[in-house]
Amino acid sequence: MLPSRDKLSICFAHVAYRLHERFSTLDTGIGGFAVRDPATLAERVGEADVLVISGLWHNGLLDRTDRLRFVQSIGAGTDQFPRDELVKRGIRLASARGVNARAVAEHAMALILALSRRLPEARDNQAKRAWRGMIGDLAEREDDLGGKTLLVVGLGDIGGRLARLAKAFDMRVVGLRRDPAAGRGLADAVHPMRELDNLLFEADFVALTCPLTRETENLIDSEGLGQMKRSGFLINVARGRVVDEEALVEALAARRIAGAGLDVTAEEPLAPNSPLWSMPHVLITPHTAGETRHYEDNVIEILRDNLDRLWRGEQELRNQVV
Repeated sequence: MLPSRDKLSICFAHVAYRLHERFSTLDTGIGGFAVRDPATLAERVGEADVLVISGLWHNGLLDRTDRLRFVQSIGAGTDQFPRDELVKRGIRLASARGVNARAVAEHAMALILALSRRLPEARDNQAKRAWRGMIGDLAEREDDLGGKTLLVVGLGDIGGRLARLAKAFDMRVVGLRRDPAAGRGLADAVHPMRELDNLLFEADFVALTCPLTRETENLIDSEGLGQMKRSGFLINVARGRVVDEEALVEALAARRIAGAGLDVTAEEPLAPNSPLWSMPHVLITPHTAGETRHYEDNVIEILRDNLDRLWRGEQELRNQVV
């Protein structure tokens, strides 16, 4: 059980987000503090009953606290947390799934538009003050999206929203999810995840919006990339390790696919010597698809809901993981 409201202490741990600042404006009567670096977090985690965290997490924190009872992830992904160990120690865990579904879907659509309209090239030309002339080669021109096929790998909150956006551009949308029946109506066709290999060849854009699990790690490998159209684009707003990055670099270098829009990479930040940086047919954003001016408030809404559930003694949390 959590301590009472007047005795509860929450640690908000993030290098940039203003979670504690926003929480403090709500006059909840709950105490808390912010930490922004690993050293301070390790030093002060023992003061917290509740930890609101994502990227600063490491498993060694568990050995520095006997007080922790609940972890609220700041992001939708929770693959960094040791679930079995949390269960053993009686620590609950919930994700922030859905907190940025709209933003991530819009970002994925922006990557699709940018690549089809050759906006990275236009920005590069602007920096060089180069006015590109008319292009005779059809394959080198900008393209429109109407009639193109988008394969959404992970037709959940984010993928479903992306599917609706793509339909507004008259795209044909094919979705993949573990339970196809749950995605009915979101796309022109919905298939189980096991049919991925049979669908890659027909997609003009392959958008990854699935969580990172044992089943989805390296889901897109050299074989899968080889099944894509040479004119096809890969969009990844999921997790970097859903893609075999070495195989992706090889496929891009050999022009076996047309390009990629990547918000995530296997290791973040992306290493300065990665070939991806200098590839003109690759558009990279620094894991900012979920960034929004309302992110902190959205996370806090989920946090407060879960605190109330815990105080009421309810077993089911919002976005419960363990």
